[in-house]
Amino acid sequence: MRATDEFRMERKQPGKASIAPEQKLLVGRDEAAQMLSISQRSLDYLIANKQLSTRRIGARVLIAVADLQRYARADHPKPLAS
Repeated sequence: MRATDEFRMERKQPGKASIAPEQKLLVGRDEAAQMLSISQRSLDYLIANKQLSTRRIGARVLIAVADLQRYARADHPKPLAS
């Protein structure tokens, strides 16, 4: 076995970086719904009614964690869908 073959065998595959949600700037729809403890359908309703803003990076729809925190801190006496 050559030295380059040994190097190839020992090299690890790149993995996804795991960052705590409170340290992220943007999250996907799945994670945003989990952070608010609501369904994705409810999250889509909030986005459609301009209660949460989104950002697009390529085909991904992302929501700012700061917007999620702002929404979570506010009072919401009315149900999401009426």
